[in-house]
Amino acid sequence: MTRIHPTAIVSPEAQLGADVVIGPFCVVYDNVIIGDGSVIEAFCEIGYPTPRADGKPLCIGKGGRIRSHSLFYEGSTFGDNLITGHRVTVREGTTAGENLQIGTLDDIQGSCVIGDFVRFHSNVHIGQLSTIGDFVWIFPYVVLTNDSRPPSEHLVGASIGDYAAIATMSVVLPGVKVGANTLVGAHSLVGKDVPDGMAVSGSPAKIMCEASQLKLKDGTGRQAYPWINHFRRGYPEEVVSRWLDELQARQQQREA
Repeated sequence: MTRIHPTAIVSPEAQLGADVVIGPFCVVYDNVIIGDGSVIEAFCEIGYPTPRADGKPLCIGKGGRIRSHSLFYEGSTFGDNLITGHRVTVREGTTAGENLQIGTLDDIQGSCVIGDFVRFHSNVHIGQLSTIGDFVWIFPYVVLTNDSRPPSEHLVGASIGDYAAIATMSVVLPGVKVGANTLVGAHSLVGKDVPDGMAVSGSPAKIMCEASQLKLKDGTGRQAYPWINHFRRGYPEEVVSRWLDELQARQQQREA
């Protein structure tokens, strides 16, 4: 059964699935759809009204968990198994896939597109109009920007390719495309496009080498990138099986 704490305020217009839990002192507004088995912890505001949403609802898929003091505007859609940290803010117009993790104090601005199995660590800012692929890692204090002459009305979002890793305290400038299977080193300022499979670092960021040349610092000498070669914690068995098939196919191509 759905459980709503007696201190919570839930609009009768909101659509709650089976086994949804709404915690103490939450507010769930009219234009909200929450999937089965989702948990909204204390002091959250869900579906905050804004005219910029153009009447579109906030849709949270099945099995979501939104932790305390988080704020989600109406007009965004999230796939199943969304997980957040505390004090997250998400504006209208975002579309995200399944298994998104949003870290504590993250800020996702409007009109973003986010793929499946994306991981944001804490204190990340995702600027308006950003596009992020599947299986991307974005580490603490990273900022994706969108205004090259601030303040202006000409906004262009950054684009991050599948399996990219953006290390802590890096900044990606407006309109920059960071390719698939790339590494952006810590404290980098990325002002130019990064080709697929490359590692960049510095301010301004420059190409260091192919990411596949970097080795793990665990004494094994294994390749650090693509990271799916060695890191699989928290991913479903079917995803890992697919990765293994892809890695085997690449190896066969190299040997052919």
